[in-house]
Amino acid sequence: MKTSNSTANDFSKSQYLPLEDNLEERVKPSKSSISRRSFLGKSLAVGAGTVGAGFFVNTRTARASGGLTPGDAALLRFAAAAEILETDFWVQYNELGGIQDSEVPGGSGSSAYHDALTVLDGDMDQYIHDNTEDEFTHQNFLNAYLASKGAPTVDLEPFRILPGSSATGSSGKLRLTNLTQLTLDTSWWTRYRSRTKNPDFGDTFPQAVPTLAVGQHTAIPRTDADLSDSNFVQAMANTAAFHFPTIEQGGNSLYPSMAQRATSREVLRILISIGPTETMHFQTWSDKAGNAPPLTDVVDPVTGVKVTFPDLNSPPFGGEDFQTNLIMPEPCPFLSPTLPVCSIIRPTETKGVAMGALKFLTDMGLFIGQSPAFFALMKQLAQAADFARHDGG
Repeated sequence: MKTSNSTANDFSKSQYLPLEDNLEERVKPSKSSISRRSFLGKSLAVGAGTVGAGFFVNTRTARASGGLTPGDAALLRFAAAAEILETDFWVQYNELGGIQDSEVPGGSGSSAYHDALTVLDGDMDQYIHDNTEDEFTHQNFLNAYLASKGAPTVDLEPFRILPGSSATGSSGKLRLTNLTQLTLDTSWWTRYRSRTKNPDFGDTFPQAVPTLAVGQHTAIPRTDADLSDSNFVQAMANTAAFHFPTIEQGGNSLYPSMAQRATSREVLRILISIGPTETMHFQTWSDKAGNAPPLTDVVDPVTGVKVTFPDLNSPPFGGEDFQTNLIMPEPCPFLSPTLPVCSIIRPTETKGVAMGALKFLTDMGLFIGQSPAFFALMKQLAQAADFARHDGG
């Protein structure tokens, strides 16, 4: 997927809690869907009936052919689903702020939004384009590989129900993900700069942008009306700039965590080959987020929510844990506090990683407005991946 406090936006231990813990608060169903409480109470039973035989995955009895164990197939299916979702929101960013061409078609660009993004880096449109293309290749490869082995693939098209942006430049297509009501945990910023803590040990980390961790913020113009205030346009671009690495650090941890559960050497090769591209994306976007211009109490004209982007190099921030040019991961404790510190991806604990990833995305607000059937399917895919064992399960 291109480019803490032990909370929902990394794969630390608190993310292994049941998905239901936060869905009720973070996700509102579409008008046509059943109530959240009814869905959550019936859980997978509703999912199986709603999604239908073409989507339901029986995690304990499925048999993948072509040499893939059920566990390996489940790991790749969850990765494919995550990549499809990631492709969906990167396409939205590319339509409005990236380069639209034959490699990544759709949309025609929003000049005001595009220009606000270039404040962070003159090549932002190219980076957004390339990250989007990468996500397409990941989703396409994973599904094609599963099909080549006779294993079920992942199709999320029935859940393309969210309206997305209607601003000039957007294709206006229905979406899988919601970029207009984001709540971002930016504790990854200090997590990767800390020399003394590791989320795998249960350590917590302060936020880089505390106001993004509360309320709901749009990272794209919802309509052309959002483009009338230049400060708000820059706030949307800054929000996107922090959303990019927030997402990519998730994939940065997801792939090595899942790789530890793979049985097949070829599946292991797939996971450890795609995973480092996530790291490349994460480092790129963490560098660009550091260029976000400071803004104070910018008000969303629709919701009234305020956002402040601090100067991370100045008090009350500042110091190594916030320094914006520290884009290489600082060494930290690894495996045991008695061993020397080591510069690593963090976290990489594997227990419950897929459900943790789903919780991370849900808590972010990416799925606000999605259907109960969508959550049922995603939960089934995540549980199947977490059931995978290195010994062939």
